[in-house]
Formats: sequence, C-alpha cells, structure tokens
Amino acid sequence: MADQLLDRYDAAIIGGGAAGLNGALMLARARRSVVVFDAGEPRNAPADGVHGLLGREGMPPADLLTRGRAEVQQYGGAVVTASVSNVARNQDDFVVELLDGRSVRASRVLVTTGLIDELPDVPGLRERWGRDVIHCPYCHGWEVRDQAIGILATGPMSMHQALLFRQLSDDVTFFLNGTKLPDDQAEQLAARGIATVPENVSGLEIIDDTLTGVRIEEGTVIKRQVVVVATRMVARAGFLDSLGLRPQEHPSGVGEYIPADATGRTEVPGVWVAGNVTDLAAQVGAAAAAGAAAAAQINADLVYSETEQAVAEYRNR
Repeated sequence: MADQLLDRYDAAIIGGGAAGLNGALMLARARRSVVVFDAGEPRNAPADGVHGLLGREGMPPADLLTRGRAEVQQYGGAVVTASVSNVARNQDDFVVELLDGRSVRASRVLVTTGLIDELPDVPGLRERWGRDVIHCPYCHGWEVRDQAIGILATGPMSMHQALLFRQLSDDVTFFLNGTKLPDDQAEQLAARGIATVPENVSGLEIIDDTLTGVRIEEGTVIKRQVVVVATRMVARAGFLDSLGLRPQEHPSGVGEYIPADATGRTEVPGVWVAGNVTDLAAQVGAAAAAGAAAAAQINADLVYSETEQAVAEYRNR
C-alpha cells in the first residue's frame, strides 16, 4: 500500500474497512484527492468469510479489503497503513495527526473506524470469539444451523438473539446467567421450545481446541457447540475529542455511537461518519453503502463550497 502523503487532501478517511474504502472509491472516481488511513484492525478479522454481501458471499474479509484497496488506488486514491491520534480544526481545514508523528490537512473528514466489541468477563469467550462464539444470525447463522446453540444473557439484545437463532436450530438454550426474565419473555421462550438455565455461567468448556459446552457455577457442563453473546459495542472515535465529537450512549442501550443525520453528517461541520461507528448493527453491505452515500454528500458539499468561492471571485473581476 502507498504510504507517501500529500500536504493536503480534499478528504481524509479514517478507517479502511468496507465503509471507508467504498467512500474513498466514490470520491476518487469524482476526481477528489483522498487518503484512507487504515490501522489494520478490522472487527471481522476472526471470521472465515463475509456473508450476506451480494457477489462476494463467503469471501475472506482480508481478501475483500485487499480488493477494495486496489480499486481505490486504481483511481488515484491513497491507502496508508497508519493510526490516527487526533483530528483538529485549522481555520477552514482539518489537521489529521498520525501516531507516527506525520500529519496532513484535509477539507473534509469521513470517519469509518467501526467499533470495539466488549465481551463479558467469562473465561473462554474472547479466545473463541468469531469461531464458535458469535453474535449475528445473519453473519454466522447458516454456518451453525441445526447445531446445539447456547444464548448467553448479557444485555438488551440477548432475548432478540434467542428468538432469531431459534429459527436456525431446534436445540437452543438460553443461559440467564443470574438474570430474571419478565413473564412475557419467559412465555415466549417456552412457546418456542427454548430451554432456560437460571444459574450463573462460570466459563466455557473447551477440549482439544473445540467448544464442547457451557459450565455453570455449580460445575455442571451443559453441552453446546455454539455460544451466542451480545457484546457491548463502542465506537472507535477517541481521536475526535479535540473537535468536541464524542461517542454517546445509544438509545437501545447496546453501546456507544457517534450520532449523525441520515447522510452521515455529524454536528461538527465538515465531518461525516459511516458504518459501525454510527450504525452499530450495520453489516458489511450496509456499511459499504453508507460510506458511498456519505462520500457523495462530501463531494456535493465541496462542489457547492468551491462554486461559492468561484462566484465571489467572478464578481470581483
């Protein structure tokens, strides 16, 4: 990947996943100077393949990104392996500072850094994450169909997960992990044939690098092949603090996000967001589409700004 930087770009994109690369592709094809800063820490790195993306079903995540980078570079966009430490306003531009000490100016900024999944403190979850510890029925459901699935109660999305994964398997157990369900939810589980385990979970049972079950505090192991967990999802956006743009608690209670309007425009003029940093539930296809839509808005914003300047100069002739 290219690592030579210009002093200034029309747009700097922070985050090199599907949203960022698709945004960069749109801007580069609009003949904008654009740079993508990619820290190389994609959320879906543990997954075997990308699912639910038309034309790219099952493609390994790394292959999708490699192809996307090449497409951006084909149109003159730059993709740089680097982490951003800070974004600050400098008169009419922004200064994007990198951890390695370099910096660039940009007229507009698109943030597509995604999120961090915070897992409950249950032994074994982190080690199996993205393998047989999963979270999304649309990303992983087909691959675990008809298996023995355990749902670990961790937050407001857990009940939703239980009902969705029941569509994929007749053998679903809901581990309440010490929580108490409202009567209507308990009735829903019973009606769907989903077993419940009230005790606290002490860890996962793993034998020969294979998940074999869920261990509850009394020591009993309940055999499961897959464990579903709802993580707390937190936007990666600490570098925006200087702009006063900070993650906020999502109304659903599932984590923290950067609020924006339907176009991705934030409350800070000149800064857009797309993908999981603002839409915590977005899959790869939705994130890519949001990146493209935000890029179109950025290009239009630049066009109108440039036109306004041209009119002022025209009048002064």
